[in-house]
Amino acid sequence: MPPETSLVIHGHFYQPPREDPWTGEVPEQPSAAPFHDWNERITAECYGPNTAVKLATADGDILINTFEHLSFNVGPTLMSWLEQHHRDVYDAIVEADRRGGRAIAQGYGHAILPLCDDRDLRTQIRWGVADFRHRFGRQPEGMWLPETAVSERVLAVLAEEGLRFTILEPSQLRSVRPLDGSGGWHDLLDDSGGVREGVAIDRPFRWQHPARPDLTLDLVVYDGGIAHALAFGDPSGHEIVSQ
Repeated sequence: MPPETSLVIHGHFYQPPREDPWTGEVPEQPSAAPFHDWNERITAECYGPNTAVKLATADGDILINTFEHLSFNVGPTLMSWLEQHHRDVYDAIVEADRRGGRAIAQGYGHAILPLCDDRDLRTQIRWGVADFRHRFGRQPEGMWLPETAVSERVLAVLAEEGLRFTILEPSQLRSVRPLDGSGGWHDLLDDSGGVREGVAIDRPFRWQHPARPDLTLDLVVYDGGIAHALAFGDPSGHEIVSQ
């Protein structure tokens, strides 16, 4: 029999604040027609349907809240809007985490964190954690970095603020070595930019704080090819497993 294969899917859900600062309301956006605006359209086409997917079983159709089965983050500005305008969807997302505990936090305002000064960087992370605690009632273990933009300084602040992991793309890691320090450092990528043969990315890598060795952060690396196929294609199970 072929070896058992596990596929972990992370859903990154985010919308920027679209409210008019003078009225506090989202103005009509003709490009989102027939919906009033893009928040409404994407909620109808994505966020809402993901809370109630019809699945056919031998005992009849059942509804599945896919947020219960995803690793996911929902941006604070989107959660705030959903809470006000689609409380049923908001409650379903919160309930999914209560059942499965799979949600992670996000940098609060979707700022590109390596470009922030030290004060703004820590504010984005602290506010993201505080918003998560407010909505989900627990401390987040991980944080999604906007656009997965990262630097050593960002990783250091994440670890200092109590986060335990984040998610990155393979090309963002330069070199790796065994946890026990044996064997020295090895480049993760080959000359073509692909992951070197023999380097497994199906498990986390552990980053250690340069000034405080007691602080570590796990780096979960996603598979770019599979992620693109799932997001923009229609891959079969065989195609996913064989990549």
